[in-house]
Amino acid sequence: MGVSIRIAHLYPDMLNLYGDRGNIIVLSERIKARGFEVTTDRITMGKSFRTDDYDILFIGGGQDFEQDVLLDDLKRGKDIEISKAIENGTSMLAICGGYQMLGKYYKTYDGKMLEYMGALDFYTEGKEERMIGNYAFKTKEGIEVVGFENHSGRTYLGKGVEPLGKMIKGYGNNGEDGTEGVRYKNTFGTYSHGPVLPKNPKLADLIISKALENNHPNIRLTPLDDALELKAQQQVMKLYIK
Repeated sequence: MGVSIRIAHLYPDMLNLYGDRGNIIVLSERIKARGFEVTTDRITMGKSFRTDDYDILFIGGGQDFEQDVLLDDLKRGKDIEISKAIENGTSMLAICGGYQMLGKYYKTYDGKMLEYMGALDFYTEGKEERMIGNYAFKTKEGIEVVGFENHSGRTYLGKGVEPLGKMIKGYGNNGEDGTEGVRYKNTFGTYSHGPVLPKNPKLADLIISKALENNHPNIRLTPLDDALELKAQQQVMKLYIK
């Protein structure tokens, strides 16, 4: 029996800032390039889902208004399923607004409180000044990641989680402590738009490999020819980072 990987794309019609759905394309193509089957389900507002049916969850970024609109839908059961997936070690990538919604709350710069899922131990506070630009960070595996950030929220991690990476250049979580994103078990949250995975194939493969570990622990990813992807990454580093 062949390997089949199932992806749940949460709110694809609402959370797709800066082409974040490109991350789904990269994951799918890199999975298929190894000879595995892949299916992607669009989990829109009003559509229920069971995280046990999926190997990878993805949620993209959006503006504050869109995140506010989605809260009621999340709290009709999706929040419970997402929290369950996180604790069970399901592989998950969350971008910007989707990342923020995994935390406890978002306090806007004008004082409005948005109670989020609380699946992970962090919170976000908005400021008038936005943090914008090309940036780079390094994961604990030594993977250098380049991306583009544009957010007014400052995220502060609690004791129960670790950052996805340490900043090489840019603002990251809050522009203060040198951290970027969040990592807990196999959940990866980041402010990196772009989308992030086309220029960062090693990060894409890390997410896929974590998905395989759950249901196919004996399978290892075969290397792919990433010359073009790495050239794009190096060009960003050369022009904007180093």
